[in-house]
Amino acid sequence: MLFSARAEYACLAMLELAAQYGDPKPVRLTEIANKHGISSPRFLVQILIQLNKAGLVTSTRGAAGGYHIAKRPADITLADVVAAVEGTEQAGTRTKSRKPASPLAAALDDVWDRVRNAHDEFLKAQADILKHTTLAQLVDSGQPLQYVI
Repeated sequence: MLFSARAEYACLAMLELAAQYGDPKPVRLTEIANKHGISSPRFLVQILIQLNKAGLVTSTRGAAGGYHIAKRPADITLADVVAAVEGTEQAGTRTKSRKPASPLAAALDDVWDRVRNAHDEFLKAQADILKHTTLAQLVDSGQPLQYVI
Protein backbone atom coordinates (compact mmCIF):
# COMPACT_ATOMS: atom_id res chain seq x y z
CA MET A 1 0.00 0.00 0.00
CA LEU A 2 1.59 3.19 -1.14
CA PHE A 3 0.38 6.51 0.14
CA SER A 4 -0.10 9.48 -2.11
CA ALA A 5 0.86 13.04 -1.29
CA ARG A 6 -2.89 13.64 -0.82
CA ALA A 7 -3.08 11.00 1.92
CA GLU A 8 0.08 12.20 3.63
CA TYR A 9 -1.01 15.85 3.58
CA ALA A 10 -4.44 14.86 4.88
CA CYS A 11 -2.86 12.98 7.77
CA LEU A 12 -0.51 15.87 8.54
CA ALA A 13 -3.39 18.36 8.50
CA MET A 14 -5.48 16.13 10.75
CA LEU A 15 -2.58 15.67 13.15
CA GLU A 16 -2.11 19.43 13.34
CA LEU A 17 -5.82 19.89 14.05
CA ALA A 18 -5.70 17.08 16.61
CA ALA A 19 -2.72 18.70 18.34
CA GLN A 20 -4.81 21.88 18.72
CA TYR A 21 -8.00 20.05 19.76
CA GLY A 22 -9.95 22.06 22.31
CA ASP A 23 -8.50 25.40 21.28
CA PRO A 24 -11.45 27.64 20.34
CA LYS A 25 -9.37 29.46 17.72
CA PRO A 26 -9.59 27.78 14.30
CA VAL A 27 -6.36 26.63 12.67
CA ARG A 28 -5.59 28.53 9.51
CA LEU A 29 -4.73 26.71 6.33
CA THR A 30 -1.48 28.67 5.92
CA GLU A 31 -0.42 27.63 9.42
CA ILE A 32 -0.81 23.96 8.51
CA ALA A 33 0.95 24.39 5.16
CA ASN A 34 3.88 26.37 6.59
CA LYS A 35 4.38 24.15 9.62
CA HIS A 36 4.50 20.96 7.57
CA GLY A 37 6.23 22.17 4.41
CA ILE A 38 3.20 21.83 2.16
CA SER A 39 4.05 24.02 -0.79
CA SER A 40 0.62 24.00 -2.45
CA PRO A 41 -2.08 25.58 -0.28
CA ARG A 42 -4.61 25.08 -3.11
CA PHE A 43 -3.99 21.35 -2.97
CA LEU A 44 -4.43 21.45 0.80
CA VAL A 45 -7.75 23.31 0.40
CA GLN A 46 -9.05 20.50 -1.80
CA ILE A 47 -7.95 17.94 0.77
CA LEU A 48 -9.65 19.82 3.60
CA ILE A 49 -12.85 20.01 1.55
CA GLN A 50 -12.79 16.22 1.28
CA LEU A 51 -12.13 15.88 5.01
CA ASN A 52 -15.03 18.26 5.68
CA LYS A 53 -17.37 16.20 3.48
CA ALA A 54 -16.30 13.10 5.38
CA GLY A 55 -17.22 14.79 8.67
CA LEU A 56 -13.67 14.86 10.00
CA VAL A 57 -13.21 18.65 10.04
CA THR A 58 -15.38 21.72 10.28
CA SER A 59 -14.57 25.06 8.74
CA THR A 60 -15.15 28.63 9.80
CA ARG A 61 -15.27 31.31 7.14
CA GLY A 62 -14.02 34.84 7.35
CA ALA A 63 -10.92 36.71 8.35
CA ALA A 64 -10.62 34.79 11.61
CA GLY A 65 -11.63 31.53 9.94
CA GLY A 66 -9.91 28.22 9.67
CA TYR A 67 -10.47 24.60 10.58
CA HIS A 68 -11.28 22.51 13.63
CA ILE A 69 -11.24 18.78 14.01
CA ALA A 70 -14.85 17.57 14.09
CA LYS A 71 -14.39 14.64 16.50
CA ARG A 72 -12.17 13.76 19.40
CA PRO A 73 -8.70 12.75 18.16
CA ALA A 74 -9.11 9.42 19.95
CA ASP A 75 -12.13 8.71 17.74
CA ILE A 76 -10.35 9.24 14.41
CA THR A 77 -7.97 6.68 12.97
CA LEU A 78 -5.48 7.05 10.16
CA ALA A 79 -7.72 4.65 8.20
CA ASP A 80 -10.57 7.17 8.51
CA VAL A 81 -8.39 9.95 7.14
CA VAL A 82 -6.94 7.93 4.27
CA ALA A 83 -10.39 6.62 3.31
CA ALA A 84 -11.76 10.16 3.25
CA VAL A 85 -9.25 11.30 0.64
CA GLU A 86 -8.35 8.12 -1.22
CA GLY A 87 -11.45 5.96 -0.97
CA THR A 88 -11.48 2.36 0.10
CA GLU A 89 -11.67 0.48 -3.21
CA GLN A 90 -8.74 -1.41 -4.57
CA ALA A 91 -8.30 -1.11 -8.29
CA GLY A 92 -6.99 -3.81 -10.54
CA THR A 93 -8.02 -6.87 -8.56
CA ARG A 94 -9.73 -9.70 -10.35
CA THR A 95 -12.75 -10.87 -8.38
CA LYS A 96 -13.89 -13.80 -10.56
CA SER A 97 -11.65 -16.61 -11.57
CA ARG A 98 -11.69 -17.54 -15.21
CA LYS A 99 -11.19 -20.91 -16.79
CA PRO A 100 -7.58 -21.10 -17.98
CA ALA A 101 -7.23 -21.58 -21.73
CA SER A 102 -4.22 -23.90 -21.42
CA PRO A 103 -2.11 -25.73 -18.83
CA LEU A 104 0.44 -22.89 -18.99
CA ALA A 105 -2.32 -20.35 -18.36
CA ALA A 106 -3.45 -22.46 -15.40
CA ALA A 107 0.10 -22.52 -14.02
CA LEU A 108 0.35 -18.75 -14.43
CA ASP A 109 -3.03 -18.28 -12.74
CA ASP A 110 -1.75 -20.29 -9.76
CA VAL A 111 1.19 -17.89 -9.44
CA TRP A 112 -1.11 -14.86 -9.74
CA ASP A 113 -3.35 -16.31 -7.02
CA ARG A 114 -0.37 -16.83 -4.70
CA VAL A 115 0.88 -13.29 -5.38
CA ARG A 116 -2.61 -11.84 -4.88
CA ASN A 117 -3.08 -13.73 -1.60
CA ALA A 118 0.33 -12.61 -0.29
CA HIS A 119 -0.43 -9.05 -1.40
CA ASP A 120 -3.89 -9.19 0.23
CA GLU A 121 -2.37 -10.40 3.52
CA PHE A 122 0.20 -7.61 3.38
CA LEU A 123 -2.53 -5.03 2.70
CA LYS A 124 -4.65 -6.41 5.53
CA ALA A 125 -1.71 -6.06 7.93
CA GLN A 126 -1.15 -2.47 6.81
CA ALA A 127 -4.88 -1.71 7.02
CA ASP A 128 -4.96 -3.08 10.57
CA ILE A 129 -2.17 -0.69 11.57
CA LEU A 130 -4.10 2.25 10.11
CA LYS A 131 -7.36 1.12 11.74
CA HIS A 132 -5.76 0.86 15.16
CA THR A 133 -3.70 4.04 15.12
CA THR A 134 -5.62 7.08 16.30
CA LEU A 135 -4.68 10.72 15.93
CA ALA A 136 -4.60 11.00 19.72
CA GLN A 137 -1.98 8.26 19.96
CA LEU A 138 0.26 10.03 17.47
CA VAL A 139 -0.18 13.43 19.07
CA ASP A 140 0.56 11.96 22.52
CA SER A 141 3.65 10.11 21.33
CA GLY A 142 4.92 12.97 19.18
CA GLN A 143 5.86 10.31 16.64
CA PRO A 144 6.24 11.79 13.15
CA LEU A 145 3.72 10.47 10.65
CA GLN A 146 6.28 9.45 8.03
CA TYR A 147 7.50 6.70 10.37
CA VAL A 148 4.00 5.33 10.90
CA ILE A 149 2.60 4.87 7.41
